Amino acid sequence: MYKAIIVDDENRSVETLKSIIQQFCSNEVEVTGTANSVQEAYTLIQTTSPDIVFLDVEMPHGSGFDLLEKFTKPNFEVVFTTGFDHYAVTAIKFSALDYLLKPINIEEVRDAIAKAKKRIEGKHTQQNLEHLIKNLRHPRDKTNKIPISVVNGFQFVPVNTIVYCEADDDYTYVHLVENQKLTVSKNIKEFEDILTSYDFFRIHHSFLVNRDYIKRYIKGEGGTILTEQGNELPVSRRRKSEFLEWLNNF
Repeated sequence: MYKAIIVDDENRSVETLKSIIQQFCSNEVEVTGTANSVQEAYTLIQTTSPDIVFLDVEMPHGSGFDLLEKFTKPNFEVVFTTGFDHYAVTAIKFSALDYLLKPINIEEVRDAIAKAKKRIEGKHTQQNLEHLIKNLRHPRDKTNKIPISVVNGFQFVPVNTIVYCEADDDYTYVHLVENQKLTVSKNIKEFEDILTSYDFFRIHHSFLVNRDYIKRYIKGEGGTILTEQGNELPVSRRRKSEFLEWLNNF
């Protein structure tokens, strides 16, 4: 049996999630406490040592990320909860962590708990949380690392080593500076959502490129860019003017 706490400033949200867990997941998880603020949650975690923390992203007097920063080495699994589908949600999902989007769905809670149990056994959460927090606090620091799924777990890749991303249906090839290519089972839109703030641009429906590695732009109907590594990537006609404006703003 896993111990869990719920952290949310809205009592209705607390009671809804608590009720779902008690009715549909009571054989796996026991809710041992609830908290409405960062400070309450910090004290509760210290006294109850939960296995899983259901954590609201945004609260009036401190975010869920503020709570996590109080722990040097979190020894609990986190499932984020939020009413907003925005950059933070994309970052959470990209960091191989889980979240529940309000209003919370029963099946999604069951699925989140199953994933949390697997991650507890795999012991990946701590490193993923550290990178997530750093990325959110310093969204333009190109030394930030993003976790990329590989065969035996995750490879943490510094943003400044990614030359470009290439779409292939629901997969993305991540091309790195040392001519290494990683195949990731995420679509390129997810990479675009995360990497745009690091000076990446979607030049084509199939290509997302890092400005730091653009060596030259060759004119044409859409045009072509040449990377420092010698790659030739097409610029789509409909993205050409926006791309050139973006390029000239640096």
